[in-house]
Amino acid sequence: MDNSSCLCGSGLNSANCCQRFIAHKDHPTTAEALMRSRFTAYAQKNEAYLLATWDDASTKKPKFIDFSKEGDVVWTQLDIIQCKKGAINDKKGLIEFKAHYTLDGEPYVMHEISRFVFKNGRWFYMDGLVKSVSRANQQVNEGKNKPCPCGSGKKYKRCCGK
Repeated sequence: MDNSSCLCGSGLNSANCCQRFIAHKDHPTTAEALMRSRFTAYAQKNEAYLLATWDDASTKKPKFIDFSKEGDVVWTQLDIIQCKKGAINDKKGLIEFKAHYTLDGEPYVMHEISRFVFKNGRWFYMDGLVKSVSRANQQVNEGKNKPCPCGSGKKYKRCCGK
């Protein structure tokens, strides 16, 4: 059993937190738990889990996830800023978060707001709006010319924001 702390920042060990969802032993009961498990799965480059927890009705659901576009990205920390419900009786969830990562040894932060939906007894990720991507401790560009979080070097509006 894995006794290390879960990457999602919950304070629980990974076996009792996100790994039980990623291993399909259980399903997240809140949008926040799904968000945390998707962050962990993203850090593990677990395409199968990410696609399985993506709402099929979402127009942004990809057929596959190309992790090779990321380069040497290492996801290091998740900070949940605000969680608008997404509890057991809710049908929709909205989570604002910051995902910290390093790219070529430099620390970065991606600030995003993600939407979730509860269907058929399970939570699914719908889509997200990237508010900003910046080097850690630097002024953030949150305008229409912000850099794309995929790491392409292009402006968001000319890349994944099309």
